[in-house]
Amino acid sequence: MQQIQKFVGACPLDCPDGCAWQVTVENGVAKKLEGRADHPITKGTLCVKVNKYLDHTAAPDRILYPLRRCGAKGSRQFERISWDDALNEIAGRLQDTIARYGGEAIWPYQGTGSLGYLQGIQGRAGSRFWNALGASKHEMTICSIAGLVGHDYVTGTSRGIDPEVFVEAKLIILWGTNTLTSGHHPWHFIKEARRKGAYIVAVDPVATRTAKQADQHLAPIPGTDAALALGLLHVIVTLGCEDKVFIEKHTLGWDIYKQRILEYPPHRVAEITGIDEAVIFDLGTRLANSRPTAIKAGQGVQRHAGGGMTVRVLASIGGVTGDWQRVGGGLMYSTDGYFGGDREALYRDDLLPHPVRKLSMTRLGEGLLEISDPPVMALFVYGANPIASSPNQEKIRRGLVREDLFTVVVDHFLTDTADYADIILPATMQTEHADLHDGYGHLCIAWNEPAVAPPGECKSTTETFRMLSSKMNLTEPCLFDSDLKLAEQLLDSGHPSLRGISLEYLRQNGWARLNYPQKFVPFESGFPTASGRLEFFSKEAEQDGHDPLPGFTPPAEVMNPELAKKYPFALVSGASHYILNTTFANNPDLGRQVGNPRVHIHPTDAGSRGIETGQPMRIFNSRGAFIAEANISEEVRPGVLGTTKGLWLKMAGGTNLNATVDERDADLGGGSVFGDNRVDIEVVQSIAEPVGSDGFGH
Repeated sequence: MQQIQKFVGACPLDCPDGCAWQVTVENGVAKKLEGRADHPITKGTLCVKVNKYLDHTAAPDRILYPLRRCGAKGSRQFERISWDDALNEIAGRLQDTIARYGGEAIWPYQGTGSLGYLQGIQGRAGSRFWNALGASKHEMTICSIAGLVGHDYVTGTSRGIDPEVFVEAKLIILWGTNTLTSGHHPWHFIKEARRKGAYIVAVDPVATRTAKQADQHLAPIPGTDAALALGLLHVIVTLGCEDKVFIEKHTLGWDIYKQRILEYPPHRVAEITGIDEAVIFDLGTRLANSRPTAIKAGQGVQRHAGGGMTVRVLASIGGVTGDWQRVGGGLMYSTDGYFGGDREALYRDDLLPHPVRKLSMTRLGEGLLEISDPPVMALFVYGANPIASSPNQEKIRRGLVREDLFTVVVDHFLTDTADYADIILPATMQTEHADLHDGYGHLCIAWNEPAVAPPGECKSTTETFRMLSSKMNLTEPCLFDSDLKLAEQLLDSGHPSLRGISLEYLRQNGWARLNYPQKFVPFESGFPTASGRLEFFSKEAEQDGHDPLPGFTPPAEVMNPELAKKYPFALVSGASHYILNTTFANNPDLGRQVGNPRVHIHPTDAGSRGIETGQPMRIFNSRGAFIAEANISEEVRPGVLGTTKGLWLKMAGGTNLNATVDERDADLGGGSVFGDNRVDIEVVQSIAEPVGSDGFGH
């Protein structure tokens, strides 16, 4: 007899939309996955990537059993072993590491493969276990940290406006965000705003899908966005259109910030950004006269040496125009902080036996090769594929082949990073475990009910850490809390945003909107800063050793004239439309859509190098190189190359674009600098030609 069941769920992937979905199961097999039509963001649709999710769970190359390396590191030679053998070996090696070097010699390296509060990075899954061992603390610096810190200096929080209020805006600026590719659901609200007369502007170095749909596209030189924003503010001030009443009542430091703004007249900004002076003046005039204006900023806007400062300037715009007091006005960079769950109850940092060091996610090569007190002797990777996703690929590779490094990878597939593991553990996927999610692009939370049994011997992240705790003879009771108990602890915070939202309700309904008014003004009751005002002048930033005022910090490589002589191209990398970070890169259907690695080059640059469309190029600098096909296109300006991230190395000739990216930090929070990268190019004979770098091969 056919048995059909429907299960509530949520997309776990690194996307602001945090979609709610429903899984239809027939006789124990997931047959259909669809977005929840009643969810205000999802509105019944998933993305082109996640539409393939059920196929991905049933992929023939999925890891179903624990594996042990039986060849050289990186050789991809593994043998199947039992869970008991795997856990015994892991426990033994971790105990030996602690005995010889201390717990800080262990690096729990977690990525954004899941944003869940139980199984993923939002709840720092496994942190209780690592705290009990005294392991080093993993710092999530790869995504948005520079911008979050910058936003906080201005408004006292990284929380921005709700995308549902975009419909009220008269001007929408999509700043460094390819919305139609990376979280397309807010486009519903943008289209509605346009229908009501709103003007849509895209600011992006590349003419993306989103830029092509906007009413106007500005393509600044990569990393100069803060200068452009200051130029727009200059126009507002010289026109006398700043909101003097709001500034007087609700801001701090206007007089000195105004002087900073006046240092950036349009003619100077044109020289910095490459944007025509008249275009800057016209958009500044439009911004001065469009109330309210909504700005949606993406993470790419802050991945350079001045990234945190860029978001500081963007957050200050609504203070100058007064848009932070209007429904539909202000900045949306993240909505993550609206969920009032008790995250500390999940983390349990009180279990640490003593303070421990922090290790930066974007400095993995440095951590494996240069840190010595103590050295990293055990690396435990989950929800991450760092050799493909993190900066300075060749340096990471040299670290991963260390014979004295014990590496465990928990994953669904034999990724590039898993190739270097000593032990691989098979992980469940979203349809097979419980989890709780919010979204960093809306004000809803969702429950994910396990819909089907895990295949093979796959286990959830929470279960893996419960088993490891037992194997290591740890006795702290909270290490063995069930998934449902963890969820209850998270929700039992007493925070007003969760009033009336219980785990029972979420398991039945699937999702709930947090308890905030519809179309609300985030800072109607004041800003959560020390002064209670929006702070143009930030004493906190000054105390932290930074400029107390928002300003323009030039990108370190892109605006380095000496470096430009050797490496004349600025390389920027956006998200692929068909894969998410490196997830789905091994999906055959989506892989065919992605095709070979491809780099956009302006016709002027292609002509000067004698390059034709489809011709293989080697893109290189002193750190490394990768091979990609040339796509001659005016989607980029002269001197800029554009590509997309996410390809696995084994599918791209052995390296990808991150071979060229530096481990350098951004200005705030230790953020990444993927968009602050200079390279050169040369024609090669084949897309599969071996690649090295200026200084070394592999």
